[in-house]
Amino acid sequence: MENTIKTAQGQMEKTLGSLKQELVKIRTGRASLSILDDVKIDYYGVPTPLNQVATLNVPEPKMITIHPWEAKIIPEIEKGIQKAGIGLTPSNDGKIVRLPIPSLNEERRKELVKIIKKHAEECRVAMRMVRRDANDGLKEKEDGRQISEDDLKKGQDRVQKVTDEYMKKVDELVAHKEKDIMSV
Repeated sequence: MENTIKTAQGQMEKTLGSLKQELVKIRTGRASLSILDDVKIDYYGVPTPLNQVATLNVPEPKMITIHPWEAKIIPEIEKGIQKAGIGLTPSNDGKIVRLPIPSLNEERRKELVKIIKKHAEECRVAMRMVRRDANDGLKEKEDGRQISEDDLKKGQDRVQKVTDEYMKKVDELVAHKEKDIMSV
């Protein structure tokens, strides 16, 4: 019974971690290097993460600078940023690529909040599936006479408590990110 609950808790933790990664990528109007995590550039024919060919900095709240280790890859960096679809337009001076972060308008903020809520709902659905799997596992153990009916009930109650705890964490993450977006 303990294994089933620990497994469910571990799976919910992974699901929550996945949601955190998705939320970090959503632009809030402030410069954050995490929005460049998925940017890959063509470096001598090999798709390479941007942070492996350049130094990334946030010199001010609405600007990201990219200092490539080789100046000749600047056009590739600009192409990679545009292909990534992060909604930023790079500019360069021959040595450094600058990414100005524009302020978000009200319509875009509402759109981002919808995206956040969609990710949160996907996370909740995944957690409900974990709960269902854990409860099914407990039910199988009870059917196989490995645990009693009382243990089954206690186990299901504990699985529900774990699920509620993680659902609350999802709600807190979403509320924090929504506040972040709407207050910029």
